[in-house]
Amino acid sequence: MTATFVKDVTAETFQQDVIEASAEAPVLVDFWAPWCGPCRSLGPVLEKLAGDYGGQVRVAKVNSDENLELAKQYNVRSIPDVRAFRNGREVGAFMGALPERQVRSFIDDLLHAARIDRASELVSQGRLDEAEANLKDIPENVEWNARVSALRQAIAFKRAGGSEQDLSARVTSNPEDLDSRLALAGALAARKAWREAMDQLLEIVRRNKEWKDGEARKQLLAIFTLCPDASLVSDYRRKLASALY
Repeated sequence: MTATFVKDVTAETFQQDVIEASAEAPVLVDFWAPWCGPCRSLGPVLEKLAGDYGGQVRVAKVNSDENLELAKQYNVRSIPDVRAFRNGREVGAFMGALPERQVRSFIDDLLHAARIDRASELVSQGRLDEAEANLKDIPENVEWNARVSALRQAIAFKRAGGSEQDLSARVTSNPEDLDSRLALAGALAARKAWREAMDQLLEIVRRNKEWKDGEARKQLLAIFTLCPDASLVSDYRRKLASALY
């Protein structure tokens, strides 16, 4: 079974067996050589774990002596050198013959990050239940806590009920209807109208900073993570700071 998930890879097959294959599952590229003692220790660990994880992660073994240009391309200077690829990009690395426990931890982090990436894709496709399932049981980690929180907020935004037109009418007729204003912000954020959504949330903060335990501020912070326009986010961070202080 393990052999199914472990391949000897050359410069000629690297594109197919690593770059393209990493769209299906993360790939660990093990740069090694026959004369390298630590490589002979690490190799069986990687192969064992490839089997233990049942195809969730794959191992590509690259003999650096026989693929000098490939090793040079990835700036391999000391072996064993392991590079992790996901969706065609290098996303992590470690050097040396780490013990199985540490390699397993490295793989676990890689798989959690892959689940977060998949959740992001599913949110953009409107497949909210599947996205939520991908985020379930993701452990706390400073490297991805903010992103997971933002994705969960994005799911909440997309599930925001009520017609945007009706909510806007309610807010216009009663500016103090903060529940409708919050729902309107959610509807706007769900269709990525970031500026308009942030305007509504900022207005809530200006009217009542502590309303619902600072919910508007929390949602603004989530949008700051979701919005791809760094200049816009910077502008609204300043506005939020002014409104708070």
